[in-house]
Amino acid sequence: MILKELRISRHLSQEQLAQMSGLNVRTIQRIESGHKASVESLKCIAAVLEVDIQTLTQERVMMDKNSDVWKNLPLWLKWWFFINYFTFKPTRKSTIRGMVFCHFFGFLLCAVAWIDPKALPGGLVLLVTAYFFHFLAWQGDKYGVWYDKPDDSPA
Repeated sequence: MILKELRISRHLSQEQLAQMSGLNVRTIQRIESGHKASVESLKCIAAVLEVDIQTLTQERVMMDKNSDVWKNLPLWLKWWFFINYFTFKPTRKSTIRGMVFCHFFGFLLCAVAWIDPKALPGGLVLLVTAYFFHFLAWQGDKYGVWYDKPDDSPA
């Protein structure tokens, strides 16, 4: 059921939904966890959420298109991402985090190099690593290998 998604999209807590629908909080919890709900309970919840019962009872479709894309990738590309992320399920979010981290500290070390020149090689290595992460992000976008949810990708 998609009750939890509908409830969260309306910015309602389980307690608020229970109070507005006249049901017990435990009933809402059971329905959200996947137990069968009575028609009367569904009618009450559907009225509060302003949806029809069919919408409320439809199953959540969890298509994992990424796994199909991942299975069809060449072996060298799978290993390329595995070696760089130590996982066969890379996320774009971790790539962006690595890119920002390396850029920030790379620029910081390059700035410190004005005071102590020994910091320059470290800063340059971090900047090269940041651009490597940018290259990985580009490749991941090109081949569609990310396992992020669609709303996780930055704008």
